[in-house]
Amino acid sequence: MGEHRPTLVRPPPVDESKAPIENALELTDLSIIGPDIFTNTRELWHPPGARGIYGGAVIAQTLAAAQRTVPENFVVHSYHCFFVLAGDSSVPILYHVERVREGRSFCTRTVQARQRGHAIFTVTCSFVREGSGGAVAISHAAPMPAAALAQAPPDDYREPEFLREPGSSKRDDPFQSFRCRAQDGDAGAPADRKRVWQWVRARGRISAEGGHRAHLSALAYISDSYFIGTIPRIHRLWRYPVRVADVDELEPDVRAHLERLNEWEGYGRLEDYRGRPEVGMMVSLDHSIYFHNPKRVRADEWMFTEMESPWAGDGRGVVMQRVYSKDGTLLATAFQEGVVRLKQEKGQESKAKL
Repeated sequence: MGEHRPTLVRPPPVDESKAPIENALELTDLSIIGPDIFTNTRELWHPPGARGIYGGAVIAQTLAAAQRTVPENFVVHSYHCFFVLAGDSSVPILYHVERVREGRSFCTRTVQARQRGHAIFTVTCSFVREGSGGAVAISHAAPMPAAALAQAPPDDYREPEFLREPGSSKRDDPFQSFRCRAQDGDAGAPADRKRVWQWVRARGRISAEGGHRAHLSALAYISDSYFIGTIPRIHRLWRYPVRVADVDELEPDVRAHLERLNEWEGYGRLEDYRGRPEVGMMVSLDHSIYFHNPKRVRADEWMFTEMESPWAGDGRGVVMQRVYSKDGTLLATAFQEGVVRLKQEKGQESKAKL
């Protein structure tokens, strides 16, 4: 057994003056090794039952690393990445940034995240100089659904008690989520017309030291939450490791927790999934974010997200997400493709793997 050493250097004490998400995404500069190389300061989160590290953490840290190499008056507007291999939370990640282009209005960076000498994640992102579009410019944006604001959570919102119990995967999340019902999310609508709504924000207050770049990294982190999970939600797929037929065999407290979690996440009652198809594999393949109003992002204030899927087939699915500030400003649009394979009947299993 190898030594469990998730960081290259001993993590410093948690900085209480910063938001939890700032501490979680902190980077260590490795310029002593070479230019534009960084590593994770703290161990990254591995969600229970997942193949590897939470993808949003690597998305956010690669963006943070790239932002360190551009001038202060340049802001990210476009981010495109591929998940190559599952990340191992027990091994440090090295982030190698390459300065591909330095222009007057735009600059380009690529970042490669590596573990044990192998690339696990690659990204190309572009930055634009503030104000370079000119004094007069075209402008339009898709509006936030009118019914969304009426379902906004209060500023003093606290999650249900069962999510804060010891052992809950949500207990130490550096961000909060609040589910709400989409107007066209009824069970009878075609899958391509269903919407998934939620409000999200980073816990605590992002520090002035972190500035707008910390807010952008936090938005990038949050953007991966339940993203490809839109597919099983709109198709009403069973996604837990226990078979739906075996739910009645669970310990009463375990079943009760599963029931509450399923309803809180917007999936409905467990009984409604009897006979429904089951998820055999679900993993993200790529992720893109277009930042429309980077300087208006306040990730520690409630942001509304709307997710939909225009297509799924051949064991894959595509999801689109719009992110709005509470005042209705369209902050970002994101896309993700992922593998969503169903469990097959005996004799029909595919031997293909990722």
